[in-house]
Amino acid sequence: MLGNSKLECLFLRIALALCILISCLSFGNAGITSTFIRSEWPSIDMPLDNDVFAIPKGHNAPQQVHITQGDYEGKAVIVSWVTSDDPGHNSVHYGTSDENYEFTAEGTVTNYTFYKYKSGYIHHCHVGDLKYNTKYYYKIGSGDSARKFWFQTPPKIDPDASYKFGIIGDLGQTFNSLSTLQHYMKSGGQTVLFLGDLSYADRYQFNDVGLRWDSWGRFAEQSAAYQPWIWSAGNHEIEYMPYMGEVEPFKSYIHRYLTPYLASKSSSPLWYAIRRASAHIIVLSAYSPFVKYTPQWHWLREELGRVDREKTPWLIVLMHVPIYNSNEAHFQEGESMQSVFESWFVKYRVDVVFAGHVHAYERSYRISSIHYNVSGDHHTIPDKSAPVYITVGDGGNQEGLAGRFKDPQPEYSAFREASYGHSTLEIKNRTHAFYHWNRNDDGKKVATDEFILHNQYWGRNHRRRKLKKHIQMVIDEDMNS
Repeated sequence: MLGNSKLECLFLRIALALCILISCLSFGNAGITSTFIRSEWPSIDMPLDNDVFAIPKGHNAPQQVHITQGDYEGKAVIVSWVTSDDPGHNSVHYGTSDENYEFTAEGTVTNYTFYKYKSGYIHHCHVGDLKYNTKYYYKIGSGDSARKFWFQTPPKIDPDASYKFGIIGDLGQTFNSLSTLQHYMKSGGQTVLFLGDLSYADRYQFNDVGLRWDSWGRFAEQSAAYQPWIWSAGNHEIEYMPYMGEVEPFKSYIHRYLTPYLASKSSSPLWYAIRRASAHIIVLSAYSPFVKYTPQWHWLREELGRVDREKTPWLIVLMHVPIYNSNEAHFQEGESMQSVFESWFVKYRVDVVFAGHVHAYERSYRISSIHYNVSGDHHTIPDKSAPVYITVGDGGNQEGLAGRFKDPQPEYSAFREASYGHSTLEIKNRTHAFYHWNRNDDGKKVATDEFILHNQYWGRNHRRRKLKKHIQMVIDEDMNS
């Protein structure tokens, strides 16, 4: 009997050791909470007389120029700008040479009021039927006030199309915001995936709200006029201000920043989808109804069914409020959306979910709570079918950094740090992408957190075998040609 007891005890110890080992392997390396502390600029907005807010020279010169994708497939852009004095010309002249603008597209013009502020004339022009992988030059305005810009269209939709996305959230218009934007512009990113909270104009009152939307538009133009920014809305875009008589949610944002929502059969500009290069990108709205049977719920269910991983293997979701967050700031605010959509993210094997809102950086392992049919950190387990969740809410706005993380660090959290920065996701082919989080450190771009992201669709065993067969066929064709 004594021998049997010792044997049982030995088996229990071995089983316990195996459980611990499997747990460690499932979550990867132990999570890291960075202790790096940087001396950032004060979290106050830059003064309006700063050069980055300068109004372009010339009467009624176009300002606040920005572009976004204008269709579902990446063959169109929406060019937007503001004229302050009168509507002026509403056309975009464009072509493949900066000396010959051989095409013209006509746009629309609108404006709005917010309290006693009256916006400038806001122009939106859809430029379509573009060729893939082509540099286009465009001109807006007329005479001495005309301004010239350019943009590059993406490669055609293809599973092995390489492409580099930038990820920025909660940017604002402080000196820290400027540092983030300038560092991103040196990264080689080709399109920004923006995670909500643009101008933080709602931190102002009365006419200053509109003025700070104008200043942010001029600030962002240095990047947004030359490459698409894929917009999503955050809580600072709601601008519910009944004391000023303003109760229409997202009024300023919707007037100024168009999205191609109709191209993806969405009923709202706040949620939509696009395909670009080898990625299928879904934008969700955390501040619009999303529970079962609502328009956003119906739309997402249908959109996920339209995803074709054979053509766009990379499935990326953007939202403002993070589902997994171990920061004291906004803790568990994403649980309601998690309870509705997380099971779909796992079912459709979403590769990565990017969120903002929390003014810090955090990356998770692949985890889910769906096996317990409840949300909450204490039910979270490793799940190879789940996305990686990444919070990039550290753009630099005037509310400052969220420096208080939960202690101890949850097992699902791989890396977290309260510093300003941006991320890049460089898709190499259908199977691998390189991810970097870049801290804005003393004027230098520093890659602080980085890893190789393996595609959820093509990483499965039978599809790897299918891919090897496809590659061998291509090699055989080349050898026989």
